[in-house]
This record gives sequence, structure tokens and C-alpha cells, in this order.
Amino acid sequence: QIQLVESGGGLVQAGESLTLSCVAAGRRFDSYSVGWFRQVPGKEREFVSAMRWTNGNIYYADSVKGRFTISRDNDKATVSLQMNNLKTEDTAVYLCAASVGWERLTDPNMYEHWGQGTQVTVSS
Repeated sequence: QIQLVESGGGLVQAGESLTLSCVAAGRRFDSYSVGWFRQVPGKEREFVSAMRWTNGNIYYADSVKGRFTISRDNDKATVSLQMNNLKTEDTAVYLCAASVGWERLTDPNMYEHWGQGTQVTVSS
């Protein structure tokens, strides 16, 4: 079992930056693929970014490509999401997830472990 705790959310203006962090506790972290998703009320959970544990391949949603950067530090059991040039449409609860697999990482159903989420609000 692995527990995930996100932090770093907040209220920012459009064009500003935020860095989200997700700390993992429990089992060995480096054998998990990790992902970030976001969700707004009434909508499905949306893929943001993911990193495959087997080869470090990184994936981004088209809506965040070029603005967001995912990274991980296995020694600190942490995965981060650097978000630059934030837009109002980025407003959501951001959730960190971990998967023992390495395929279909854009699909939230592939993840076994989830954090509680951190709110990001971008004002115009």
C-alpha cells in the first residue's frame, strides 16, 4: 500500500506559476508510475501528466503541453508538477496518482492509489 499527499495548491492570477508536490509513503516509490489528474465539479477526472516508472517516459495532455512539467525524486519519494503561465481553465482540484503498471497512463482507471487532492484556482 502507498499513501499519497499533495500540497502546493492555491489562488493565483492568470499567467503566474505554481508548483504542486506529492509525497508518497509506504512501499517503494520508484516502482510506480505516477500521474497528475485534475477535476472540476460535475466533470470527469481529466489527465494532466504522467511518468512511466519503467523508462521514465513522460506524457502531457495537449492543454498543458509546454506549460507544465512533471518530475520525480525517488529518493525523496516525491513527484512534482511545475505549472507555468496558468490559465483560468486550469482551475481544478489536482490529484496525484500512482500505478504499478506502465500502460494507458492517461486513463485514471489504471491507477490504484490516489491522494486527496489540492485546489488550484486561477483568477483572471
